[in-house]
Amino acid sequence: MHRATSRVRVGSTEVRLAWAEVPPAEPRRDHAWRLLAQMLPAGAELDNTCPRCGGPHGPVVVRGAPFLASVTYAGSWTIAAVAATGDAGALGVDAELEVDSRRDAAGMAGLLEDDDATVRDWVRVESVLKADGRGLRVDPRSVAVMADAGGWTAVVPDEGVYDGSDAAGPGGVLVSVAVQPRGGRTDRAR
Repeated sequence: MHRATSRVRVGSTEVRLAWAEVPPAEPRRDHAWRLLAQMLPAGAELDNTCPRCGGPHGPVVVRGAPFLASVTYAGSWTIAAVAATGDAGALGVDAELEVDSRRDAAGMAGLLEDDDATVRDWVRVESVLKADGRGLRVDPRSVAVMADAGGWTAVVPDEGVYDGSDAAGPGGVLVSVAVQPRGGRTDRAR
């Protein structure tokens, strides 16, 4: 499997990313698990049992190693992220194709609070909701994202503040990473 990697600093946490293009008939999850296994120490075990229904589509949990992990898919790409649990309490990664004719025809109106939202705005919010662990059970319009020169910060009502950064990824794919600092910081201080 050909893969590429990058690193990004999100707040005080270093996040490692890896991505690979998945051949058409192969399961994306298998590729995601291989990417994670290559970035995690030996003995780490992965699970993504949904806490609501028991299906294999819940947040990624790492057992046997002090790491957090998250995966996402965009077009034919699988993207995986890992971070040590030192300063990080939660991790989420999301990606979308920069150009997707079906999505672009439907538009972004109504998905986020800002009617002029971009795909980049959506990827940031989705990475936060993945880090939060509830995904789209939280109304994406309730997430406030504030960008600055060093990245961005997001607030999820009643859940706290997340640090965020846009990250390198495959060509034509927008990638964003969100980290909630350990202890679930609830103020906007950086």
